[in-house]
This record gives sequence, C-alpha cells and structure tokens, in this order.
Amino acid sequence: MNGYLGIDVGSISTKGVIIDDNQKIIASSYIWTKGDPISAVKELLSLLEKQIDTESIIISGIGTTGSARKLIGSMLDASVVKNEITAHATGTLSIHPDARTIFEIGGQDSKIILLENGIVTDYAMNTLCAAGTGSFLSSQSERLGVDVKDFGEIATKSKHPAKIAARCTVFAESDLVHKMQIGYSKEDIIAGLCNSVVSNYLNNVGKGKKIIEPIIFQGGVSKNIGVKKAFEEKTGYPVTVDENGHLMGALGVAILSMRSKKIKRFSFSIKEENFETKGIECNRCPNHCEIICVRKNKELIDSWGNRCENGTIKR
Repeated sequence: MNGYLGIDVGSISTKGVIIDDNQKIIASSYIWTKGDPISAVKELLSLLEKQIDTESIIISGIGTTGSARKLIGSMLDASVVKNEITAHATGTLSIHPDARTIFEIGGQDSKIILLENGIVTDYAMNTLCAAGTGSFLSSQSERLGVDVKDFGEIATKSKHPAKIAARCTVFAESDLVHKMQIGYSKEDIIAGLCNSVVSNYLNNVGKGKKIIEPIIFQGGVSKNIGVKKAFEEKTGYPVTVDENGHLMGALGVAILSMRSKKIKRFSFSIKEENFETKGIECNRCPNHCEIICVRKNKELIDSWGNRCENGTIKR
C-alpha cells in the first residue's frame, strides 16, 4: 500500500501525518520543535514509523510546509514544498469541503483564510505581535500558576470576564497584572485573556475580512474551548473545531504530495543520517547575501539565499 508523508514544521511545534490513497490518516504525531527543526523531524519520523507496518506501506510521496519547510524539504528530498496557506486550505477542504472561513492560531503566528467554492480567495497573517497566539497564552498561564491546557475549562466558569487590553503583548501583560492586583478572580482573568486573544485576532489578522460561515477553527489554540466560545460570541456564528485541527497543515501537504504524482521512495533510515546547516555571507557583490548551506554527511545537498548568480553554490 502507498503512503504519503506530510510534515508541518513551525517555530513552536512540529506535526506529521501519513495518509493512504484514500486520504485517511494512518499515523500522526505532534511534538515540540525546541528551536531545532532537524532534530524535531528525526524524532517525529521515529514516532510515525512505530505506528505503521513499514513492510506493507511504502512512502511514495513527501510534502513539507511551515516556517522550516525548505530546510526539511531538502533534508527529506520532498516531492512538494508548499506555503502554509495552501497546505491548511487543502487539509481543511478534504474534511470540510463546504468551509468558507478558516481561523488558525498557532504557537507564534496566526492566519485567516477565506474560501469560495473550494478556492482560496483571500488570506492574512499576523506580522508584528504575538499577543493573539499560543505562546502568549502559555506565558500568561505561568504567571497565573495554571496549566495552559486547563485555560478553556476555567474560562467557561467565569460570569464577569475581565477586560484585558488586546493591542499587544506588553499592554496585555501589564493589564493582567493590574487586574490581579485589584482582586479579579482567576476565572475572570483567564476568560478575559481568551476574549483578548479573539479581539486581537479579529482586529488585526481579520481586519477588513468578510467572515462567512461555516467557520473552521484550527491550530493548537483551537483546543482551548474558552477561545472557541469567544469566537462564537464575537462573530455570531457557530465555530467548528476538528479533532485533527492541529494537523491540518501536515494533512494538506501530504495530500498535495499525493496529487503531485512525483514518486519519491522514502526510507525512515534517513533519521540516522547527519545533517548540518551553516550560514555564510557572500561578498561577491554589494548585496552581501546570507546564503544557507545544507549538508548531509558533510556533502552539500542544497543552498539558498543568493539574489544573483554570483552567490550560486554548486553541489
């Protein structure tokens, strides 16, 4: 049986799935990147390998997406390397073909994707502030002494959510401290944080966008029922959270690798290989490009970053 591997490497988490010819997920995993995407992918491959029978399932296509998609694409000799918008839209439509709006909030970034008749018509991503992301909620959970996984359940118990400034991380944190000092309960503060994440998202990422249902909410923050509830209250529409919402990017790029028809025979033994990256500055013209070189067992396999032929590095 053919299998298709999709990997989504983000700044906070690394996700992977293996699908069959019917686009059914037969293996999946979600781990922390820890600032080292190569090591994270090696660990991910070990976890995925244990979930399948490698003698009867042949990996025939590999796709990568996320912030480290080009690096991991070179490492795995991927069939396709796609941006997050395309990957998330493809994954979502494979499960929710009638979706019109996708809310996605991850660890460091967030995005909105608008769809019509299964085609992406508009999108936007956060650019400057992380106030509406998972890392922001995680840092505030430490300040409050509460596990971020419990945020959603605690938020739903609040009857009078505190108003937390949502303009940026700095303002939100100072406002949170103020609310703690004047006696707001943790339930009300946490509910206020969930509301502020949604307000920040809609006022920045979703600014000027026409939000139409069905709405699909995905990314790690989608598991927070407090944020989901806040989205429903502020948009006035029901919001769907898929059980595999955190894997949509990986699922989408796995599907794209299957559709590409670019057969790539893959072996899990690649996780035993040694990969190195190194940045060098090219001084052959005034651009002074920073060129990234990727080596496998000390042999150059890829490079990028040059803006002219002077910086071309041959294998």
